[in-house]
Amino acid sequence: MKKSFTFQIMIFIAWIAIVPLSIYAIYLKYPPTGDIDWGLLLGLTCLSLVTAYWPANINGVPYFLIQWVSLAVFLRFGLFIEIIVFQISMIPFIYRLQLPRQQLYRMPWNSIMFLLVSFLSGFAFLEFGGEIHTDGIKEIVGYGLLYILVNITANHILLKLSGLLLGNRSPFFTMEDAWDYLTCCFVLPMGISLYILGEHVGVIAIILLGIPFFIAIKLLELYGTSSKLNKELSNAAHFGHQLADRLSSEETLDLFMDRVPQMVSVDGLYMIDRRKQTGTLSVLRAYENGKMILKNVTHKELSTGLLTEILTTETKFGINKRSELDLCSNDYLPSDTQSILALPLLREKSMEGILLLTSKKKNFFKDYQIKILELICSYFIVSLEKARYVENAKQSSERCGLTGLYNYRYFDEHLTKMMDELKCQNIGNLSLIMLDIDYFKRINDNYGHQSGNDILCGIADLLRREVAAQGTIARYGGEEFVVLLPNYSKAAALKIAEHLRKAIEQQPFEISPDLIEDVSHLVVHVTASIGVSSAYEDADDGPSLLRNADQAMYIGAKQKGRNRVAGF
Repeated sequence: MKKSFTFQIMIFIAWIAIVPLSIYAIYLKYPPTGDIDWGLLLGLTCLSLVTAYWPANINGVPYFLIQWVSLAVFLRFGLFIEIIVFQISMIPFIYRLQLPRQQLYRMPWNSIMFLLVSFLSGFAFLEFGGEIHTDGIKEIVGYGLLYILVNITANHILLKLSGLLLGNRSPFFTMEDAWDYLTCCFVLPMGISLYILGEHVGVIAIILLGIPFFIAIKLLELYGTSSKLNKELSNAAHFGHQLADRLSSEETLDLFMDRVPQMVSVDGLYMIDRRKQTGTLSVLRAYENGKMILKNVTHKELSTGLLTEILTTETKFGINKRSELDLCSNDYLPSDTQSILALPLLREKSMEGILLLTSKKKNFFKDYQIKILELICSYFIVSLEKARYVENAKQSSERCGLTGLYNYRYFDEHLTKMMDELKCQNIGNLSLIMLDIDYFKRINDNYGHQSGNDILCGIADLLRREVAAQGTIARYGGEEFVVLLPNYSKAAALKIAEHLRKAIEQQPFEISPDLIEDVSHLVVHVTASIGVSSAYEDADDGPSLLRNADQAMYIGAKQKGRNRVAGF
């Protein structure tokens, strides 16, 4: 959370008022005793700096196991020296954080916390009867355990209080906190061994124990990474099955955008589409700071910024820190973006889109995460292709290939569903309009079947324009069309039917006649006969509703002169 300039100045003033005076007071109360082995002290300080700079990364969480060195320093040189060494160790710790300018107040803030942790753990050791620079192994182990436990507990509590004060709330106790206490089993014997061995062999103890310490840390990291990788691979495979279960492209895309930010903990996720014919880029979906948003970005902004490389090479690329990013040419990204990963979405060796991920942290994307994301992207592309195939197959089975309207098979099923809705009183009325083009055979005979098709498509467009919002339109067969109107009474349906009749009569239709030489375009007019029926006024079921509208159309409209509307 961004803090005001006044708040930051107050933190620096607090550090000046607290830390130097506190260290001086501790020097007076607990001064170094005996001769100081400067060589050993320098070696332990260097070891402390190295330990602070290379934390143990377990499951992606850094653990600064500096307590083993601070315990050895405390047991050998006392509280004052331990505090000085611990404060010096803060330098690589702060450096690794790579704080931006607006967060530099965390340097004095952490210094105060380090001072409190050192003082509380040392104070507990000394006040409960522990002795500095002693040979008693029982006292060393017992009071050393007390020192470590107080050190970890004080650090834990201060971190939680710090989070509350700085606005970064988190659960009081997490699995990461449990790992801190489990490290006691490691840092306590290592710290005691470092102290005892240092007493007997001096500086060489740092090499004898430092090398196996860092080897053990590295093995622990590898185990943690392997365990995390196996878990994430399992999650990725499960996610792939979930994607494959989706039968529409929209559902597949929505699931992908919902789950990926949770799996990788990114701050930004952008699904960028690339048109196959034109290569035009557009943002299909955008996720920022925990929610889906609308992101209007032009093709020019997308194609001339950081995506230029991936558009050229069609291979992934990443940026690890803000200094590598030219935000002027990528101002559609949040200003606090640090790490970026762009992955091409390839199908049949052709790039159909780009997945763009961002984080506010530097060096965020690890190699194993990138491999898992590539695996997830391959699942996504295959699932999206399958969903599109299903959609196309469904479209073909439900739609008229010529007009694009629903076909009679779909309409019959839909009519049955709507009758059920009427029976359950989910809708109040249900009316049906059946429309037949007058003298349609003459059009085919005089101008050719292509001209007849032009008329059918024109009627379909007119129906979509006039009544698509009110009901469901279908081509029921030949030159017959039907319109199903839920929540419309018979009187209201008759008004709509009359409106359609007039619209068709007044609409000029442009055709391309096959049977007239030297004429490529011709404008003709047609009329339609229309029948209307309504449930339950005229029918109790779907087939009766259709049959009665058909009867009204032929008997009441066509046989009485055509170009008219009739109710059953």
